Amino acid sequence: MDKPTIKWIGSPNYSSPRGYKTIAIVNHIMEGTLVGTDSWFGNPSSKVSSHFGVGKNGEMHQYVDLKNHAWANGKVDKPNWPLLIPGVNPNYYTVSIEHEGKSGEVMSEAQYQATIALHRWLIATLGITVTRDTIIGHYRIDSVNKSRCPGTGFPWDRLFKDLLGGDNVLKVAVLLFTKDDFWSGYDVVVKNGNCAIFVRPTDLSVPAEAYNAEKLIVVGGPTAKHPNEVLLSGKDKYQTAAAVAKYLG
Repeated sequence: MDKPTIKWIGSPNYSSPRGYKTIAIVNHIMEGTLVGTDSWFGNPSSKVSSHFGVGKNGEMHQYVDLKNHAWANGKVDKPNWPLLIPGVNPNYYTVSIEHEGKSGEVMSEAQYQATIALHRWLIATLGITVTRDTIIGHYRIDSVNKSRCPGTGFPWDRLFKDLLGGDNVLKVAVLLFTKDDFWSGYDVVVKNGNCAIFVRPTDLSVPAEAYNAEKLIVVGGPTAKHPNEVLLSGKDKYQTAAAVAKYLG
């Protein structure tokens, strides 16, 4: 997929590569203007940045190269995101998009079309699977200080509908028992063309979108009782890893 038209602005605020694969896109609200964000991210004393910014008129700016880590998602406070890696700064495995405007404002059509194009390009470029745990809001990482980021005006339902190709049922989905099964499950996802990936909630229920997939591959834990299920599970994570290795061949 071709890269959309993005204006390079640049920011001095970033970290060099730390060896982690980018697994998620984190969406933010600027609580201000694109011009103001350009200035703030360009100031070394601000100690903050994002990879991209999307204006209300559809203009896209880039502040940090994808090979480097922006400084937008580092603080973790009462998170609600199962893919967090304990003890690792989330900036090291996420890419960040800022959106011009205030929390709660409805996104303009030009801005929406720009951000959907940017999401599609990042998904294709970075090999990110499309689920509600791999494309998230900042509030999922910091629910205390960033509870309104990107805010109620962010078009989540429309975004996922467009990214998933409308209302089509998933062909294949991978269901993880816990987030600790992510790296084993990720290899299964790749084998199946970067299909969707889900994590069971604490009540061990199966997300409806996962259960409705034509084929469900369960990594770790008990069966999901799906009619077309592949169960890759053992008594512990080591046996599960062995089952995955056998599946991968």
